[in-house]
Amino acid sequence: MADTANRVPCSTPIEAHGVIGNMRTTALVATDGALNFMCYPRIDSPTIFGALLDAGRGGSFHVAPAFDAPRVKQMYLPETNVLVTRFMAPDAVCEVLDFMPLSRAGDDAPNCVVRMVRSVYGRVSMTMRCAPRFDYARTGHTATHADDGYGVRFEPSGGGAAPLTLCSTINLSIEDNDALARFDLDERETACFVLGAQSEPLDRVLPCDAALDETVAWWREWAAQSTYRGRYREVVMRSALLLKLLSSREHGAIVAAPTFGLPETPQGARRWDYRYAWIRDAAFSVYALLRLGYTGEAQHFVRWIAERNRRCHSDGSFRVMYAVDGEEPPEESVARALHGSGVEPPLIGNAARDQMQLDVYGALMDAVYLYNKYGEAVSHDGWQHVTRTVNYVAAHWDEPDHGIWEFRNGARALLHSRLMCWVALDRALRLAQKRSLPAPFPQWFEVRDRISRDIHENFWNSELQSFVQTPGSTILDASALMMPLVRFIGPKDGRWLSTLDAIGRDLSVDPLIFRYTRGGSLDGLDGEEGGFSACSFWYAEALARAGRVDEGRLVFEKMLAYSNHVGLYSEEVAVDGASLGNFPQALTHLALISTAFQLDRSLEGRHAPWS
Repeated sequence: MADTANRVPCSTPIEAHGVIGNMRTTALVATDGALNFMCYPRIDSPTIFGALLDAGRGGSFHVAPAFDAPRVKQMYLPETNVLVTRFMAPDAVCEVLDFMPLSRAGDDAPNCVVRMVRSVYGRVSMTMRCAPRFDYARTGHTATHADDGYGVRFEPSGGGAAPLTLCSTINLSIEDNDALARFDLDERETACFVLGAQSEPLDRVLPCDAALDETVAWWREWAAQSTYRGRYREVVMRSALLLKLLSSREHGAIVAAPTFGLPETPQGARRWDYRYAWIRDAAFSVYALLRLGYTGEAQHFVRWIAERNRRCHSDGSFRVMYAVDGEEPPEESVARALHGSGVEPPLIGNAARDQMQLDVYGALMDAVYLYNKYGEAVSHDGWQHVTRTVNYVAAHWDEPDHGIWEFRNGARALLHSRLMCWVALDRALRLAQKRSLPAPFPQWFEVRDRISRDIHENFWNSELQSFVQTPGSTILDASALMMPLVRFIGPKDGRWLSTLDAIGRDLSVDPLIFRYTRGGSLDGLDGEEGGFSACSFWYAEALARAGRVDEGRLVFEKMLAYSNHVGLYSEEVAVDGASLGNFPQALTHLALISTAFQLDRSLEGRHAPWS
């Protein structure tokens, strides 16, 4: 077991970070200039910096001025994922620009982090310390000089992790196997640090200004492809830029979040690993990308999903989640060398990979249907794989499962899972009819209608006048907000309106919406979590669809205030406003995009036809 003497939970709040990346990996940079979290070389690889989890042992890459209590502002260069952290004092101003290079010429940009330091005003004294900790802080390393003192090579012990090289435009020293520099910059002077694998084509004379210009141009060209011109353009584009960061340029998958181990409760519990691609996010991702005009990204993602469907089990079933490359995620284990942000060390891998979650099939079919509607037609072979999976749903829809919330204390009959099984049958039927595709229509129609009756007869609580999480219970579940969003029920249906009222009454702390009725041991886990950010956006959209546009808009606008200073959202928000859970989370930003589109329609009096 790792020595615990130096374990120190990170004092920097989750929300005090921006994120950079290159569609291969990402890094989180705090407002104090510390790069506190990074997995390398891939987003689901082991950490090389993990101070966000353990400030004492996790490792960080810190660049900051020697000001006393400077004012700090952090922002993105407009319509890019280039992060700027500005430090301001009465007699000097400097800024750190963080990015991962991208090239418009193709994939030839090195997989590295560039940190540029500029003196904007006055003379600035700076300190840089690069302190990597390999393999979730489980592996030591040796630092040696390279390139006449302008580079440092970090050689991990053993053969598990690849060596790193830090190149610099200024002289570097080594202290306790960390790279260190103390230097002064006159006004308008710049220093540059580049960190990447020893195998990457890195050089201390890398033209950082040219790399910055090329990366800015790459992001702005991508952002310009968006067709969204609504009233919420700034927040929608920031969400789109994040989704692009969380996507794999090589494979097309979109991970749920770039982090693991960030607790979902103020007490430090529920520390899951979200660096994988969940099938259920497919419908949201495809919808969002197509609505924004990114048909290429939608196509890449749909093809990734289709390949999972092609390789699924012989009965048509497939996994809840996959690694970025489509392989099975690792088994869940404890990263004991890291303390975690709470009282327990974080988990890596995810045990939910082995659960049965029937709702993912509805997400899959909604994605296939939407892409056929707005993208390209499904192939003959692809339809054979889809048919096999829909037949699996038809045979298993009424079985207990672990559901969207991935309960770890047993399977049960769940409203959201039944709802999404209905979606799977409904979208398959619609697609088959529109494209004149062969299908067992009588069987699929009969199963779809049985699911509908089951939901209305067994998940409706007449005393509460609400749909409930499980038959015969009094537990409300915010995933019911998907019912009108997937067009299972009319947004002004009497049963739905009373359910909407019940959710607003019992699951909200304005504007936060909790996932399900709080208290007790419903999910078998310790601690009481915060409001689930995606649910708040679903609630705002459901209100708008119900004709309560002013209420929905107010919830949406209040939720915009819960983003951090650069427009990013964590998975959850505590009642006191603190960010909880892995950060930033794709599902939250997907829900934001959907709600923004609905509010634009509602406020302009437009209604999209359903076909």
